Amino acid sequence: MRHMLTIMRKEINSYFRSPVAYFLLFVFTLIFGYFFYTVVSMFLLQSLTQAQYAQMYEQSMPPMNINEMVIRPLLLNTSVISLFLAPMITMRLFAEEKKTGTIELLMTSPVTDLQLVLGKFFAALFLYAVMLGLTMVYLSVLFRYGNPDFRPLIAGYLGQLLLGACFVSIGLMFSTFTRNQLIAGSMTFFVLLLLWIIEWSGQNSGGAWAQIASYLSLTSHIENFSKGVIDLKDTVYYLSVVVLGLFFSVRSVESVRWRA
Repeated sequence: MRHMLTIMRKEINSYFRSPVAYFLLFVFTLIFGYFFYTVVSMFLLQSLTQAQYAQMYEQSMPPMNINEMVIRPLLLNTSVISLFLAPMITMRLFAEEKKTGTIELLMTSPVTDLQLVLGKFFAALFLYAVMLGLTMVYLSVLFRYGNPDFRPLIAGYLGQLLLGACFVSIGLMFSTFTRNQLIAGSMTFFVLLLLWIIEWSGQNSGGAWAQIASYLSLTSHIENFSKGVIDLKDTVYYLSVVVLGLFFSVRSVESVRWRA
């Protein structure tokens, strides 16, 4: 555990001592802020329209669910932003070590392959969690001037964290395969995008493949979380992807140790 935490602290310091973390945080919050402004503006416009109709026909204004109309679209948009930024978080984890030659020092240090992989994984996941945490600044405005239900929001953020863990584990795996950061990032993005859109092919084919494609798709499992529903099936899926990615990462690091 001590060695894993040491690796984790080293990677976190590496992120924040370079422009990488600050660039990612800036881009993430900027794009999320644009989505927040757009969704809230649409909500306010629709609310004003409903109020005018209610006043015109002397009816009571129908209730508007801020969780469904604002928070849920924002969380789904957060997933899309993460799809593009997650490869940038993970592409350097092992590829940079191989390129600079410091991987040999890690291989000869008293650190197991599992500790090394987990340390880097949790460091990248920590940066992803910081990105998610910054979005709470925007959502706090909704609690200041509105009355959303916080329970679906907790489920939504849990889903985003699990989805981010999947992104990180897959990116970490590809980073162990090559010393080129660009290749690692490109391969990560390609696989994540494939797992994102695979459900579309199932919708056109139907049958057993439709069910398989729906289960494999990252999109279908985040839907329930965004609605405030924590489903065991979705949780198991995300944890399985994380474990599988970490497993192949450890095997890949082991192969590097044996070749060394």
